[in-house]
Amino acid sequence: MIRIAFVGAGSVVFTRQLLHDILSFPELADCAIALHDINPERLEVAAALAAQTAAALGAAPTVTTSVDRRAALAGADVVVNMVAVGGHDATVTDFTVPAAAGLRQTIGDTLGIGGIFRALRTFPLLEALAVDMAEVCPQAWLLNYTNPMAMNIQFLAAVAPRLKVAGLCHSVYWTVRGLCEIVGVPHEEVDYLSAGVNHQAWILRWQHQGRDLYPALDAAIDADAELARRVRVDMYRRLGYYPTETSEHSSEYVPWYLRHPSEIDRLRIPVDDYLGISAENLTEYAALRAGLEAGTVLPDAWEADAAEYAPQVIHSMATGTHRIIQVTTPNTGLITNLPEGAAVEVPATVDRLGVHPHHVGALPPQLAAANRHFLNVVELVVAAAVEGEPRHIRHAAMADPATAAVLTVDEIWQLCDAMVAAHGDALPLSLRRSPVALGGNGTRRLLTLG
Repeated sequence: MIRIAFVGAGSVVFTRQLLHDILSFPELADCAIALHDINPERLEVAAALAAQTAAALGAAPTVTTSVDRRAALAGADVVVNMVAVGGHDATVTDFTVPAAAGLRQTIGDTLGIGGIFRALRTFPLLEALAVDMAEVCPQAWLLNYTNPMAMNIQFLAAVAPRLKVAGLCHSVYWTVRGLCEIVGVPHEEVDYLSAGVNHQAWILRWQHQGRDLYPALDAAIDADAELARRVRVDMYRRLGYYPTETSEHSSEYVPWYLRHPSEIDRLRIPVDDYLGISAENLTEYAALRAGLEAGTVLPDAWEADAAEYAPQVIHSMATGTHRIIQVTTPNTGLITNLPEGAAVEVPATVDRLGVHPHHVGALPPQLAAANRHFLNVVELVVAAAVEGEPRHIRHAAMADPATAAVLTVDEIWQLCDAMVAAHGDALPLSLRRSPVALGGNGTRRLLTLG
């Protein structure tokens, strides 16, 4: 019997979807599931939803709950991480403080100021999780959903190189689904190859029965002026390959769009979009909790075709079924013109032995150039945490394309100071020190923010 631990199970809507998909496999219907969250109320709701999901599917898993992470991890074969450190309040900070400095964001969970500080408050949790796994489930695979994906995976590779970890995201799947709808081809009949970095990968090949589908996409765009009013369509037309994350996300990773009000209007970019999404998540959670407390039979909340990767990975590990999915993993020569050791997203085969990333080779140079800008930020954020060096936070923000396009270097450092102060104890003490100018003798001085 395979044992699965959910860390951050209080993300109850996502937990319910994953449990539904896992328990839909007959071979996993009697698996052992350990739910962990630091919020007892959310953990109780997650447990109730797990019971409801199992009953609806006629499954009989063994479900346990614990606010003690090590207890939940003990003996696990697979650990699914979906923690959002700081929750909605931290997300609000990630948007409002930069906005006051004149910086626009849309999602703020991957790159930019929002992504940088989401990573810095997540890294301590990831390091502690890796230590626990090494002690109580050393052979387990960690399947990470928590963003910022590339930063998290690259950090784990630095501090826990023996940990078996794969970053999972369904953006490539949904991108291909959406493209197939545009050109009128069944998605299950297409073949495609995607690689790059998470949230900025590229559809390198996309074919139906051997026919390249990009010309059909070109014709669809030419025929629909509104279709062209999207960031990733604009990027595709200029770079030649379609990006694998939404226009909202994609606008934040380059310097070309968010700084210009005219581009925001032309490409219909929803500034501050994730603030609304985060608030809606709270509303949805409250409705689920109220329904359970009232004894109401809740309507099905899962998507039949959600295509989340974790259930597929778990099924393959349990049964030996071969699948090919997308994973984020350290670059061990997989993409030859991106930095060695950087967190890259590539296809991977999954089977009973685990996750096996595929060699892709070199990306087209214009795509690799965009990815290297992305990965420069990732490298500096990881260096800040690993070295305890607060200057690297500022260096990361200076290297960030969208931030550097809007703010001066003084404004960037001042914004980082404000973000450190706003997040306070959520950040490691070493990173709460504020760099100041070189002293008269050239000695670097550090002050602690109040």
